[in-house]
Amino acid sequence: MSNAIPMPGLRAHSTVLEEAAYRKAVWRIVPLLIVCFIFAYFDRVNISFAKLQMQGDLGLSNAAYGLGASIFFVGYFIFEIPSNLILSRVGARVWIARIMISWGIASAAMMFVTSEKWFYILRFIIGATEAGFLPGIILYFTYWFPAKRRARINAWFMTSISISGVIGGPLSGFIMTRFAGVNGLAGWQWLFLLEGLPTALLGLVVLMVLKDRIADAHWLNADEKAILQTNLDREQHGTEHKLMDALRQPGTLMLSVIYLFMLMGLYGLTFWMPQLIKNTGIASPMTIGLLTAIPYAAAGVGMVVLGKSSDRNGERRWHLGLAVALGGIGYILSAYFGGHATFALIALVIAAVGAIGCLPVFWTLPPAFLSGTAAAGGIALINSIGNLGGIVSPYLVGVAVDVTGKPAAGLYAIAGVMILAALLILFGLPERIAKRDTSL
Repeated sequence: MSNAIPMPGLRAHSTVLEEAAYRKAVWRIVPLLIVCFIFAYFDRVNISFAKLQMQGDLGLSNAAYGLGASIFFVGYFIFEIPSNLILSRVGARVWIARIMISWGIASAAMMFVTSEKWFYILRFIIGATEAGFLPGIILYFTYWFPAKRRARINAWFMTSISISGVIGGPLSGFIMTRFAGVNGLAGWQWLFLLEGLPTALLGLVVLMVLKDRIADAHWLNADEKAILQTNLDREQHGTEHKLMDALRQPGTLMLSVIYLFMLMGLYGLTFWMPQLIKNTGIASPMTIGLLTAIPYAAAGVGMVVLGKSSDRNGERRWHLGLAVALGGIGYILSAYFGGHATFALIALVIAAVGAIGCLPVFWTLPPAFLSGTAAAGGIALINSIGNLGGIVSPYLVGVAVDVTGKPAAGLYAIAGVMILAALLILFGLPERIAKRDTSL
């Protein structure tokens, strides 16, 4: 009989304990990883700014620059799955630290590039050393946070993309302007050095601070550890655990294709936004850097709002699909208003809100049907195939610029694949993946 008596006081105590435990986990884990991801995206942003100077210094064509930007993703693709499988075995602390240290050193080494060949070689090495970082973090969050919290956690983490754009653009412009010629080095050489070495140092911080699992967290008491672990254990029923399970799942392939199209949109912004703004008649690297901050800031706000809304409603399909479609519309407007500074910037804001804001919701989908080794391999596979968009997108726009003298054709193509991705999300995703979660 006593088991049937309502105990609201006990439930309220449990809820307070649970919320306190998650607050501790969020503040101990997420801010550090946000800083790490900011520096990861500095590496994506700085190559687009370095282009403004290094392209002339090295005699690179637009197509050669696009190919070099793309080769990064070849190394990334090859080593992505092995990297995440290693992380699942040795732990996030050691492996994420290794990733950051090695890629920070490789990124700083870009200052020594003197030819097209070495531009390609180092871009490949940077991609290989960075492989596994994002899927590793997504996997790591599944060790700590249940599905009902994951879109919000992903959103806060992925605001790093926006923050790096807000900070990285003006910072890159400042370094290239202020340090040009210092000690005989070009501004773009200082850019790679000053944004690469701090990444390696952050890797040492990760090694000292990050904890692999709930059980390792000395800053949680026994009750807090128990309630966090219980919430995770409840979600294991019905998910696939083995690597081959992930590879056999139609949902894995579907999400990989969708993510490929989505990242074509993201990297169109990452690698070409400074050039698109410059094409409107703005020449100063510092001014271009400040203007690129605006779309990234808007995308950060959109990302958090979308993630919270998706978690609150337990709905993924329409939140994700409509955001991706918005990104495609932004690209269409960007191409159409390419010669008008104000309208072009508004179009880039729309494109950024859609192309970047959609990411946290997307990454709630793989853990909905994968766990264990299947999650490690499946998330890495989705991310590695998706990042092939980083090969296609920069090169596509680069060739379009060289052939037509205008990037509009490439922008329309990117818009088309983003709208196709939106249609696949809205009407093609299996119900098992995209169903409304009534438990949220």
